[in-house]
Amino acid sequence: MQETVLPLHGAPHATLLYVLIPLLPFLGFLINGLMNRRLSGTVAGALGSVMVLGSFLISCYLFATFEYQYTVPLFDWISVGSLQIPFSYQVDQLSLIMLLLVTGVGFLIHVYSIGYMHHDENVGKFFAFLNLFVFSMLVLVLGSNFVILFVGWEGVGLCSYLLIGFWNKETANNNAAKKAFIINRVGDLGFLLGIFLIYLTFNSVQYAEVFQKASLGQFGPYSVAVVTAITLLLFVGAAGKSAQIPLYTWLPDAMAGPTPVSALIHAATMVTAGIYMVLRANVLFTLAPETLEVIAVIGAATALFAATIGLAQNDIKKVLAYSTVSQLGYMFLALGVMGYSTSLFHVLTHAFFKALLFLGAGSVIHAMSNEQDIRRMGGLRKALPVTFATFLIGCLAISGIPPFSGFFSKDEILSHVYEHSKVLYAVGLFTAFLTAFYMFRLLFLTFFGEFRGTEEQKHHLHESPASMTLPLIVLAILAAVGGFMGAPMLLGGKHYLADYLAPIFTYSQRLNPAAFGQEPDHNTELMLIGLSVAAAVLGIVLAYVQYVSRAARPAEDDAQRSAPESLVYHKYYIDELYNALFVRPIMWLSRGLYRFVEQSIIDPIVNGFGRATLGGSQLLRYVQTGSVETYLILMVVGIVLVLALNFVRF
Repeated sequence: MQETVLPLHGAPHATLLYVLIPLLPFLGFLINGLMNRRLSGTVAGALGSVMVLGSFLISCYLFATFEYQYTVPLFDWISVGSLQIPFSYQVDQLSLIMLLLVTGVGFLIHVYSIGYMHHDENVGKFFAFLNLFVFSMLVLVLGSNFVILFVGWEGVGLCSYLLIGFWNKETANNNAAKKAFIINRVGDLGFLLGIFLIYLTFNSVQYAEVFQKASLGQFGPYSVAVVTAITLLLFVGAAGKSAQIPLYTWLPDAMAGPTPVSALIHAATMVTAGIYMVLRANVLFTLAPETLEVIAVIGAATALFAATIGLAQNDIKKVLAYSTVSQLGYMFLALGVMGYSTSLFHVLTHAFFKALLFLGAGSVIHAMSNEQDIRRMGGLRKALPVTFATFLIGCLAISGIPPFSGFFSKDEILSHVYEHSKVLYAVGLFTAFLTAFYMFRLLFLTFFGEFRGTEEQKHHLHESPASMTLPLIVLAILAAVGGFMGAPMLLGGKHYLADYLAPIFTYSQRLNPAAFGQEPDHNTELMLIGLSVAAAVLGIVLAYVQYVSRAARPAEDDAQRSAPESLVYHKYYIDELYNALFVRPIMWLSRGLYRFVEQSIIDPIVNGFGRATLGGSQLLRYVQTGSVETYLILMVVGIVLVLALNFVRF
């Protein structure tokens, strides 16, 4: 993969525009942050949205005029001995696709937020944080080395903490923010260790240099073991950021933040960071087949595990949260079988329909006076026709019904997995069935049947304003037709995305050409398409029979449940297990250290120094009497003492 390094001055004029892409949202953050109370909600929202729109328009221009890969060095950043890390941007097909995703979907979420958050007293601060979130993600995807990637990585972690706990007067929201922050620090430790090992192995953290050396095997003895260790550590970071087993528990609790935040986290920013990092370092992972096997198994397990939990959730946002965890599992499953472009394909289609579903859920919550329990809804399709129609498209897309976008990307994942492992394929197919069932369970309980809320909520029902419904319509169109960027040749399509991304995977294809050449024959592909569609249709039919024909309703929280139902309803007690194994012991240790070390040892020592200083000061203050006679006596005494000491010494 040939790469050109161009100086900022004298480079093509397009390179200067790359500086503006993250700079515009950062300016929005500064202005809204400094002018928080002085700008109206509409002005703050418009400012934040225009900044992201500017980044999106520049990204579109750069995408349309892109010709070859190059690096844009901005300035010397870290220079310590042999460690030289410039602050520079990577311009290639992967970064351009991610720029379009982050800024395009991010802009729609900003516009939606104008209507959703207009009653909030801290709208300026909200849009400042939202702009900072987009800025951090743009730095992450533009960086030309692992250290800049890590800066953006930590930036999105900080912004998730700020936005999940945005309504910080509620203790539950603060706890959810802390949970997300702490669990991500666990993953980030693995990621940071991986970066250290990369530098020790390749004497560089620049993508171009590291990947070239890796592809040529120029990194000393024990190469397989070293690369396996590096990739496993990197995957720990990816598992934390992209919510994979065992570091997934923060993402469902992240629903404590405003709904636009949930959409931004799940669709365009934070959770896609782990996928992006693996795609960027694809050559390292190609050299570590054992790591790829681990990724595939964990991805499949996460997809199935989260899907089963989604069956029993009654909070409209929690259902969508577990569906995100499950869909992220699909993406990692694709990465594990070296379906790199396929994984990014699902990242894109998932961004369309998941942003749509979350914003649709926000429209429902807005109409229901902040009610999120689907057991208190029902019959909303008449009062919210636009929300219902767009939400239906989102459900069809995520369920994999043709010709909606999710069908193309999910079917392609299952096709890759089928060639790799029939067991993992069966897990993926069963997960597709569960996805269709719980998503249409959500749709039917929310929009069909009789209204089950209060009279006050029924009186308040109304469609959301245009600032909220227009982004829904745009996202619904993308969710409906976005899959055609990767339509299979069997259906007469062309995989534009895979062709466009091919240069990103040049090293990997050279190292393992067989993995890139695996494609099922036409009959097998037809069978796989038929099975995936049949699984989705079966899930939808069963959900219709259960929740429309039979009008079944989920049991209340205190109802008696069978052991399997209780296990799924309580999310397999994973949070309780983590509390017992980690949280409580750490809290006990902290309290013990506070009582027996802090209070019994450190405090007495520190306070003793303080008391000694205070006592000495109280004695010495008597020296300052203001009396000349006293000072003369003390002077004489001092002279006598000095003479006496000299006499004793001689």
